[in-house]
Amino acid sequence: MKKIVVLSGAGMSAESGMSTFRDAGGLWDKYPVEQVATPEGYRRNPELVIRFYNDRRKQLLEVKPNNGHKLLAEMETSFNVTVITQNVDNLHERAGSNHVIHLHGELTKVCSSYDPGNEQYVKELKPEEYEVKMGDLAADGSQLRPFIVWFGEAVPQIETAIRYTEKADVFVIIGTSMNVYPAAGLLNYVPRNAEIYLIDPKEVQIGSSRTIHVIQKGASEGVAELLSRLRE
Repeated sequence: MKKIVVLSGAGMSAESGMSTFRDAGGLWDKYPVEQVATPEGYRRNPELVIRFYNDRRKQLLEVKPNNGHKLLAEMETSFNVTVITQNVDNLHERAGSNHVIHLHGELTKVCSSYDPGNEQYVKELKPEEYEVKMGDLAADGSQLRPFIVWFGEAVPQIETAIRYTEKADVFVIIGTSMNVYPAAGLLNYVPRNAEIYLIDPKEVQIGSSRTIHVIQKGASEGVAELLSRLRE
């Protein structure tokens, strides 16, 4: 069974209505990165940061996986599919994908403020628990913080992502500018004989000498076209 590794970014979820961070009018325009996506911002104003991610979680209740998410999940019937995502939403899982690696953390989880990488303090929130409050504590007694990899923090899952990328027969990039490292560096680990596809409605500049098959469409239409090409 062919091994397909998908790297998905904000453009994957944009069709579902998730606010993107980098596009004009995106979340970074409203909230400076330093305030809500760095350890320093959290130390300065934990209440603002917790409220920001509470709002992001509530948005999850209003959005649904799009056809692109669903088609990737369906691909598991014909291929061995691993999704590596830069997104912190749970839309891949809700669409039915069984093997998802989250590089930048997960919105639906919280963790220890003292030791964010320690899995024994990571907790999955049920929808009725999405409103985290100051004073809600992890098992080590620290304030529960979002289980998100902030700027300046290590990306614990990158080694796992590299391992899967190194075994890919087909590597697919969907809806990411390939500007965010270390995720953008995964391209360097794609085997020489693997095919590479890029799905994005916008033109994406990728500094690579590799042959890249470009499908200039949104996630849903693009994944549908990818699927028909893979089945040829």
